[in-house]
Amino acid sequence: MADDMQPIRRVLTADDAQGRSFIAEDGASPAVRLVPERPGYRVTNVWRTAGDGAVDAPDSIAQHQGVSPPRGGTVLRIIDFPPEPSDPKELERMLQATFGAIYRDAQHKPKPGEHPGMHRTDTVDYALMLEGELVAIMDTQETVLRAGDVLIQRGTNHAWANRSGRPARVAFVLVDARRGG
Repeated sequence: MADDMQPIRRVLTADDAQGRSFIAEDGASPAVRLVPERPGYRVTNVWRTAGDGAVDAPDSIAQHQGVSPPRGGTVLRIIDFPPEPSDPKELERMLQATFGAIYRDAQHKPKPGEHPGMHRTDTVDYALMLEGELVAIMDTQETVLRAGDVLIQRGTNHAWANRSGRPARVAFVLVDARRGG
């Protein structure tokens, strides 16, 4: 199913020794993550910033692990979501594999009766729907997001469900954050 979606093209700019801008890189991201137990689910980590916010920091996205950005930093990723299986046990198995393999740092502790993907991170996330549709699930409500919609997820418990029968693609910008108070 991930093969149905075009790979992400990453174009990286830089300045040369004379301070003139140029295209430093143009191609696939070096940080694509797959979960064999969840065919069609593809995470393309595109870029991250560290807490120092240096514009000319070296590319470190290939070393990125987990869901959360570095302390004080950001991470940009694009995720292709295949349609969910209709069997709830299969969905639970796939999501356990996903969180166990690539998102071990998420607070993933779904309660009985909840969607098995419910989790929380200490981040502010900008979710930009690029293709298809996803259901954003909260503790007490859910809503359908379609291409062009934006969701701002502020450290809340949430899950994503693709009930459309077609692949969906979302760009996420995660910003490290702390709870007030």
